[in-house]
Amino acid sequence: MESFSKSKAHGKLLSLAARPYDLTRSCGLRADGRLSRYICRSELLNLYYATQRVDSTVLATLQELADELRLVEQFKEMRRGAVLNRIIGYPSENRQVLHTACRDVFADPAEPVATAAAKREIDKLQAFLRDLEKGRIVNEQGRPFDTMIQVGIGGSDLGPRSVFEALKYYGISGRKVFFLSNVDPDDCAQVLGEIDLGTTLVNIVSKSGTTLETLTNEKFIRGALKRAGLDPVRHCISVTGKNSPMDDTSRYLRSFYMYGYVGGRYSTTSMVGGVILGFYLGFSQLKEFLKGASTVDREAENKDILKNVPLLLALLGIWNRNFLGYPTLAVLPYNQPLHRFPAHLQQCDMESNGKSVDRYGNMVDYRTGPIVWGEPGTNGQHAFYQSLHQGTEIVPVEFIGFMESQNDMDMEVEGSTSQQKLLANLYGQIVAMAVGRSSDEPNKSFPGNRPSSLLFAKKLTPMVMGALLAVYEAKIVFQGFAWNINSFDQEGVELGKVLARQSLEELVAHIGDGEEELYQHLLAYLSKNPA
Repeated sequence: MESFSKSKAHGKLLSLAARPYDLTRSCGLRADGRLSRYICRSELLNLYYATQRVDSTVLATLQELADELRLVEQFKEMRRGAVLNRIIGYPSENRQVLHTACRDVFADPAEPVATAAAKREIDKLQAFLRDLEKGRIVNEQGRPFDTMIQVGIGGSDLGPRSVFEALKYYGISGRKVFFLSNVDPDDCAQVLGEIDLGTTLVNIVSKSGTTLETLTNEKFIRGALKRAGLDPVRHCISVTGKNSPMDDTSRYLRSFYMYGYVGGRYSTTSMVGGVILGFYLGFSQLKEFLKGASTVDREAENKDILKNVPLLLALLGIWNRNFLGYPTLAVLPYNQPLHRFPAHLQQCDMESNGKSVDRYGNMVDYRTGPIVWGEPGTNGQHAFYQSLHQGTEIVPVEFIGFMESQNDMDMEVEGSTSQQKLLANLYGQIVAMAVGRSSDEPNKSFPGNRPSSLLFAKKLTPMVMGALLAVYEAKIVFQGFAWNINSFDQEGVELGKVLARQSLEELVAHIGDGEEELYQHLLAYLSKNPA
């Protein structure tokens, strides 16, 4: 297999990038049936990409790139247990990458790649949720638990939180969920001030059982439980690695396992997200969410890029990043429930593909993952869209939209509903970025040729949310395979953890110093004693 920059398709794409498709030309969007042809359809959502700066020649060459770099073959190998989390020739994690196995247990028919371990944890969770529902697990006074706090950070927070927010409408009546990730004591105090501790379960999530922020917040909450006269063992559950310090029945009501082959940022469909989503949504809705993700996993094994949504999305991103030279990517959902989804994608993408060495430990000679950011529309239109339309930096956009809202609480105002107004704004922004506008007044001219794609579905349901999550996970993995980097480790994060511990020890020892003295001492100490 050729490396990315030495592949035959790479050279062809460099030549094609000198003259990318001009979206602003006369009939640019309507030429040759472009709007009807440039649609990648799948079971649960579609990708519209007529407003990307590609033509049939570019698409054919992107197909050559995918074939030459064996992107789909590598994805299949990943799903079937190949050891891909490694740096060849150097000490590394040397692990399988099997986050997809967490949802294969609900594939129809059941996928053979589903691991027995994933099935055991799903069965344990179903039994736990049934016991809660039947009143077999209650508090000291026999009252049912109606609230759950998830204590975790990074992948243990961003993914599950973004899916909870997206599916809040589908929750069990009376159930409440809170997330606690920040080690800031004000955050913990605020959450504790909004709940009834007596009817609250606390789900502490840490694979190693040693994450500093998580353990600190756990002790904070355990202290509050004890002060309220409550036994923490009856209120605390854990999601952790088997045999970790948190796999302890003397301290936790239940323990669910997360395995080394599931990376934190890919763990939303594991017990990391499964426990709290199952508590809030119920097991049947959780099952629909996982089935949606599994559906996309299977679709991602299609070698035809025009019939594979995550693969095509990945290749369009590579075209924009490596050949048109755009350094950032905005993910803009026109759907308020997805307001935390860009934050999750920021972590998942940038922690995965923010790498500068390949899988052999060599420095790469090409750009890898872009800077990912985003906010929901239409608020963003009144904030940063000015720069998207007229700024000196071109920012490719991935829009997300739905034909229908999640609920029926809509009304007609001045001849149209709120959902119709939302969609009108979405389509208007797509066209404005693509074709621009000429004017005799320079400040009112818009250059256009700002590329975008649109992921679209009928409605944001649990199954569609699972599909949307899996599309982005697969997209990120495909891009990592193309760039020949390890998308499954996070050494930069690990360095930060070590330095934080060193910094804390010195800070405690010198907390009486003044502001400037403390700053100077800590930075001088840490730079002299690197991790």
